[in-house]
Amino acid sequence: MIDTSRRTVFTPDHEAFRDSVRKFFAQELTPHLDRWEEQGCVDRSFWRACGEAGLLCPTIPEAHGGLGLDFGYNAVIDEELAYAGSSAGITLQSDIVAPYLEAYGSDEQKAKYLPRMISGECITAIAMTEPGAGSDLQGIRTTARRDGNHYVINGSKTYITNGQNCDMVIVVAKTDPEKGAKGTSLILVDTGTAGFSKGRNLDKIGQNSADTSELFFEDVRVPITNCLGEENKGFVYLMSQLPQERLGIAISAQGGAQRAYDEAVNFVRDRKAFGKTILDFQNTRFVLADLKARLQVGWAHLDVCLARHMKGELDAVEGAAAKLWHTELQWEVCDAALQLHGGAGYMNEYPIARLWRDARVQRIYGGTSEIMREIIGRSV
Repeated sequence: MIDTSRRTVFTPDHEAFRDSVRKFFAQELTPHLDRWEEQGCVDRSFWRACGEAGLLCPTIPEAHGGLGLDFGYNAVIDEELAYAGSSAGITLQSDIVAPYLEAYGSDEQKAKYLPRMISGECITAIAMTEPGAGSDLQGIRTTARRDGNHYVINGSKTYITNGQNCDMVIVVAKTDPEKGAKGTSLILVDTGTAGFSKGRNLDKIGQNSADTSELFFEDVRVPITNCLGEENKGFVYLMSQLPQERLGIAISAQGGAQRAYDEAVNFVRDRKAFGKTILDFQNTRFVLADLKARLQVGWAHLDVCLARHMKGELDAVEGAAAKLWHTELQWEVCDAALQLHGGAGYMNEYPIARLWRDARVQRIYGGTSEIMREIIGRSV
């Protein structure tokens, strides 16, 4: 269990909410984790249960069916979901897609999607990555050409979280290819639109219960009114929202790292070798001491970043630094924790195996660690 007794960013209301989140996950998530891993996606009924429990898009104003809460509530969900060992895509809906709609959506778009996103009836995704464009969003080739009062979208996307389950996807496309990044727009596309198809549920090395897909667009016609915000402002919108996206990844990384550490401690306390517990060996204690110290620093740093973000002060460089530091920490902790499990750590029946596998992609999506260093380096 994540110890919040010395945290500085959360209020008693946040902590009461955390208690309800833990109870909900214990009942509605943990018993189904293994089955979801096998089937490659989370049940849609789980999304609706999350909606009923108030766990989807809590920052959305009450006027659109939300709770109108601060991002600290999102952070609570992010931490507890990661600590539970789940890769369910509910955080993408709450931390990434919903803020785009809230910030840039028309009244009609908000009315159409937000209430159903909050209830869990509408599952969403955002399609940025392409086979030839990952962290470099300026390299996007998918186009949305004007044809009267419609866009005609052509292209493909890959590695799209919630890709199999999604009912609506925000498509990043070039509406004016001659302008490069300045010709990028965000287009809302509903599942079932002619020409829009979902490829296979991609076979990943980790996060198996997070459905991740290829998406294809072949002469997909959608009304001009499906443009999110202003045409050709997509790249600006993406850049403005990335600090929160990267902070969300940092939060989940810290939660996952703590769970891996706790699993290691529990294992070495019980497992014996050469007549004593593994914890009795000095090397084990020193490894755990180093990890505990780094986790302590991580939680303190996370609280600083959260406090700044809730004041609207977290900038792009700080968001990149948070993602870089916490995801690298997660990998270090997970790998060390698995090593302390010995051969048992390589067995899928132990939670550490899943935590280790799931951690690997954290240093890649949302911008690779190398890109994060580039962003930070440019500010020096």
